[in-house]
Amino acid sequence: MLQQVLSYQIADSIDIKMFKSAFKSDLYFSDTDELFYIIDEGQYIYVFKYGVVCFLNYDAVKISEFLRLISSYCKNKFDQSFEEEFKIQTNSVKNKIGFNSIEIIGEDIEVLRLIMLNVSQSVALDYYHEQTTKLMEETNYHTQILETRGRLDLSGINLKKYIGRTLILKNRIAENLYIFDSPPETWEDENLNKIHNDLKRTFDLKERFRNIQEGLNIIKDNYELFRDLLQYRNSYRLELVIIILILVEVLNIFAQKIFN
Repeated sequence: MLQQVLSYQIADSIDIKMFKSAFKSDLYFSDTDELFYIIDEGQYIYVFKYGVVCFLNYDAVKISEFLRLISSYCKNKFDQSFEEEFKIQTNSVKNKIGFNSIEIIGEDIEVLRLIMLNVSQSVALDYYHEQTTKLMEETNYHTQILETRGRLDLSGINLKKYIGRTLILKNRIAENLYIFDSPPETWEDENLNKIHNDLKRTFDLKERFRNIQEGLNIIKDNYELFRDLLQYRNSYRLELVIIILILVEVLNIFAQKIFN
């Protein structure tokens, strides 16, 4: 049987605790970061704290209805969501993974949940990659200004906002993505562990994660340089003001001596 996974990054985050208390359905698995629901036979919904909702065997109308329902529990909901699709062929003769599909033996719910987890992490990485790219473009802009004009065009407040955006993104990635951690269910199940590792390779999760981290490290190096330059500029201005004040005071003393 061919089944469809659709995963959507719809917001910066979802209030898992509040949604869990409000949405009454068959909850198969839950913790502080995830909620996995059995909605109907062969239909599942996976909700993640980091703003992702994943559906298995849901049509477009029901997906839209659920996304409207959960929107009130979202923080910084997006006008346009990121999405990713993946196909599952169940009851196959052997496990086999392809570019955007997987064949699995049987129809084990833990395998299905594991697949939905990896698809959701993949769409989250798409979102974080876009955010990192925007910060890199902003960094390059300020670097080019520094090259052509020999000075920064950043004020202290704007630099702090820029640093804040970078740190928030780094913290979200560190807090929410478990790219390098295998779910506990895979620790003692060789089949689950192999499927999990194959999915990570298929979605290229580790490499994409590293690319984002490297991009953020480059941004960090740049904003530290910008901060040092801004501090130097402010120190220079302060020294200049002090020199001018001393000069004014000296001139005032000379003037008093001349006219007295």
